[in-house]
Amino acid sequence: MVSSMGGSSVQIDRARHRGRWVVARVVYADVSRSAASSNAGAADRPHARGLTMPEHPNATLARQLLDAMNRGDMQTVDGLMSDDIVWHEVGRSEPRRGKADLRAAVAEGAADYTITATVHDVVANDEHTIGLVEATATRSGRTFTYRTAEILHIRGGKVVERWAFSDDTAAIAAFFA
Repeated sequence: MVSSMGGSSVQIDRARHRGRWVVARVVYADVSRSAASSNAGAADRPHARGLTMPEHPNATLARQLLDAMNRGDMQTVDGLMSDDIVWHEVGRSEPRRGKADLRAAVAEGAADYTITATVHDVVANDEHTIGLVEATATRSGRTFTYRTAEILHIRGGKVVERWAFSDDTAAIAAFFA
């Protein structure tokens, strides 16, 4: 949704959550100079000054978590998760429960494969955070790239539960089998 008033425009990106619209991002732009010179050639038009609202703290936390995982900084990862985290994995029927269970799984897999993630976007509110991610896994000389939606519940600045949904669960399960 874009609204203009007095030479300024506000763009509000919305998303549906539990049947209601929530604000995902707000961008403010002062376009008064651009509007005044709208008939001028493109080279004569000043750029609109755009200001973006700060990212939601939960989106920042999700980015920090994914960045720390990419770097293998397990101390930071550990600090961003609650002690009783519930970690749902693609292709695994039962979640991992608690930091100790998750640490053991990471240590076991670290010798067998690596995964790096590139964040496409993160949207967040006070209850939910969703990261759109492209992941590349390397195992036994093979490489596999897939996309996931990383869904996090964050409370008190800690991830308490995580789900991942992918574009090809069967291929991911086969790759890691």
